[in-house]
Amino acid sequence: MYCWFASNLGDAMLAGEPLEHIKELFLAEYATGNSSKEQAIFIRHESEGRLHCEVKVYFSPAAVIVAKAVNAIPCNKPCPDGLSLLAGSEESWSVLFPKTS
Repeated sequence: MYCWFASNLGDAMLAGEPLEHIKELFLAEYATGNSSKEQAIFIRHESEGRLHCEVKVYFSPAAVIVAKAVNAIPCNKPCPDGLSLLAGSEESWSVLFPKTS
């Protein structure tokens, strides 16, 4: 079974630089021609009932190199609700989160 990875960047107000760093790592590792529809990074702002939200980054199994570079931890596949694509092909949505009938 392929494992997803997650990293909690903490306060959304302070997540800009780490997000940019993660995106740059992804683009450097999976340069055009080397990437696939399975390689993607998603983000979600999560509050879990708290006043301030945190930014959580989810790495698809095929983006394992970048996930390990930022010390992301293994996790279950995230629910697609509320996710935004940070890096990767728009086609990754349909590949990684296929619609079920």
